[in-house]
Amino acid sequence: MRLFKRAKKKDGWLAVAIGRDGVAITSIKRAPEARPLVHFAQFFPGNSGVETIEKAGREGQASVRHCTTLLTGGDYQILNVEAPNVPRDEMKTAVRWRLKDILDFPAAEATIDVLDIALDANSRAQQSVFVVAAKNSIIAPRQKLFLDAKVELTAIDIPEMAQRNVSAMLEPEGRGIAMLSFGDDGGLLTVSYRGELYLSRRFDVTLAQLLEPDHDRKHASFDKITLELQRSLDHFERQYSFISVAKLILGPSSVTGLEEYLSSNLYTPVETLNLATLFDLSRTPELADPAQQQRFFLAIGAALRDGEGA
Repeated sequence: MRLFKRAKKKDGWLAVAIGRDGVAITSIKRAPEARPLVHFAQFFPGNSGVETIEKAGREGQASVRHCTTLLTGGDYQILNVEAPNVPRDEMKTAVRWRLKDILDFPAAEATIDVLDIALDANSRAQQSVFVVAAKNSIIAPRQKLFLDAKVELTAIDIPEMAQRNVSAMLEPEGRGIAMLSFGDDGGLLTVSYRGELYLSRRFDVTLAQLLEPDHDRKHASFDKITLELQRSLDHFERQYSFISVAKLILGPSSVTGLEEYLSSNLYTPVETLNLATLFDLSRTPELADPAQQQRFFLAIGAALRDGEGA
């Protein structure tokens, strides 16, 4: 979301992900012809107050990096709406007007951003855009938190874009990738193609439910996920017929049995991501643990962002 002025002196990104049980921070270093290096990954348990963010900024060397923080699923809405037929510099104003009857809060009280959805040259689909809308009452306290901690924010991110950054690294030539991850606020399904986000869906199944020791309750969650995936991917195929989804990638986690269950119930190949196949983890050996990979997954995705824009 384009909320802050661009900085000029920083090198790379520090991503700060605030969760229910603490704050995860990470930074990525890129090198030509090499896997991106996860330079560090650190977790600060407990509350996410000013002292914690200040410590995270100090440990993460925020003074020499661009800094981004992630909203959580309940902090914003992401909507696929028909693109207004207006010049690009008038897009946000036109979209805000259109949101008046869509948002569950007044559009005048929203911070918004617009993400393009590219179409195939031969597609007959209506041009649409993703609109991200968050209440100012959520954005302002997040800004103040970092301001009080003396950590300069360059951008505020959403999980969809962080996940897209990772899935884009997995795309086969000319095909798309579906990715499904789970956290405290539920499941997130995205589809990326040519490095762009095309689909975003939230599933009402949390990571805790998937780690449920009771077999019946756990498999009830598996059934729910399977049904939602079938519906979402079938709808996506109809809407974007020019995109062939190569596979479904499950985000890293310590959940057992889900990959096998989905593989036996979906026509799309299913794999579970191990971050070690994409990143150099030599400086962060603790990320060999799937549970730690899950904890830092979205922060790593956010730290992959390019440039200084939002």
